[in-house]
Amino acid sequence: MAAPRKYPDELRERATRMAVDARRDPATRSGALKRIGEQLGINPETLRNWVVQAEIDEGTRPGNTTDDPTRLAEVEREVRELRRANAILKSASAFFAAELDRPSR
Repeated sequence: MAAPRKYPDELRERATRMAVDARRDPATRSGALKRIGEQLGINPETLRNWVVQAEIDEGTRPGNTTDDPTRLAEVEREVRELRRANAILKSASAFFAAELDRPSR
C-alpha cells in the first residue's frame, strides 16, 4: 500500500505547471523552483522531482514514465501465469504420453 501523499493532487499539478512555465521563460528560469516552492509552501527539491517526472511523462526528457511500473507489473503477472500454464501442460503431456506407452490389457 502506498504512503499517504503530503500534498493534494491539485496543488501538485498547479505547482508543476507553474514551474514548467517559469522554466521555459529565460527571464524567470533562474531560481524558479525555489521561488515557486516558497510561494506555495513546497520543498524546492520535491518540486524539482515533480517537474522532472512531468517532463519524462511529456516525452521531453528520457526516463521511465509514471505508467511504466503499472505496465511492468501487468506483464510480470502475465509471465507468471503463462509459466504456470506451461508447467501444467508439460506434466499433462508427460502423463498422457506415459499412458500411451503402457501395453493395453
